[in-house]
Amino acid sequence: MKTKLAIVVPVFNEAESLELLHAKVREVFETMPGYDWELLFVNDGSADRSWEVIETLSRRDTRVSGLNLSRNFGKEMALTAGVSAMNGSEAVLFMDADLQHPPDLIPRFVHEWENGADIVVGIRKACRDYSLIKRLGSRGFYFLMSRLSDVEIPPNGTDFRLIDRGVVETLCTFTERTRMFRGIIDWMGFRKSLVEFEAPDRCSGRPTYSLRKLVRLAVNSLTSFSLAPLRFTGYLGVFIIFIAAALLSYMVLTDVFFDVLYTPIAYVLVLNTFLVGVILAALGMIALYIGHIHTEVVGRPLFIVREACGRLAGDEGEHSGRRVGICDSIDDARRSAHA
Repeated sequence: MKTKLAIVVPVFNEAESLELLHAKVREVFETMPGYDWELLFVNDGSADRSWEVIETLSRRDTRVSGLNLSRNFGKEMALTAGVSAMNGSEAVLFMDADLQHPPDLIPRFVHEWENGADIVVGIRKACRDYSLIKRLGSRGFYFLMSRLSDVEIPPNGTDFRLIDRGVVETLCTFTERTRMFRGIIDWMGFRKSLVEFEAPDRCSGRPTYSLRKLVRLAVNSLTSFSLAPLRFTGYLGVFIIFIAAALLSYMVLTDVFFDVLYTPIAYVLVLNTFLVGVILAALGMIALYIGHIHTEVVGRPLFIVREACGRLAGDEGEHSGRRVGICDSIDDARRSAHA
């Protein structure tokens, strides 16, 4: 009996690369006769012809399926939607649609998995699409995460990774809405193996993950996996109080013993400046965490599936407007909708 492997690909305005990606994946699995495979595209609110291409591929190849989200929910939620729809697969592989995650490496990932790894992580050695600012920002992010959080995230780790079925089932128990997908997987632990690769140039288009989105992801990751920013604010407050006390003591001593005159407003300004700095820093960090709490308490669905194609469409056709949570399968959504 063949082993079933699922591949989840988030898509955002990648119409020009989807057919080439499908062809390369098919070529790779022709060299792996012991495996059945399924390719799931998750269209994350693309404004181009991406969904039309996905539907065409699903009609042409029964191993291709698609989910069309109702809007752009972001890559993290697109990956979540994809993994929630994977039933019966022994392992799930995540990769980008722009071919910067080379399909030729799939056999290496599978080999590491067959040798006992529960999670196989793609480590990017080089990426010519990254500007100097992005490279420096990436190094700074991994430096901070390694020292401030309790999560061991491999430097230059990517979403190009394979996870075992057991990891998928565990992943389905996570419900937070402000998430870093790879961070959650790394937090779980399990046996991990690394595969290094050099990212080639994009086959078409321009990068869709802007610097602003990367900064937002970094901030969300730091505040989701670490209380260090709050602790830092506390330490900063203690430090500023110490400096303020020392400065005020110096001003009082020089005023009393050395006849150095300070106006009353000088004392007020020194004290006020430091206290306002402490308060603003503390409020800023607390606001980030309260924002996360608000997002979780509101309890909106993680994503909304507008329609599906291929295996996920089933006999009833489209799933327009179905709300699918992280642990709900498409079949469950269909049964509940027709109950």
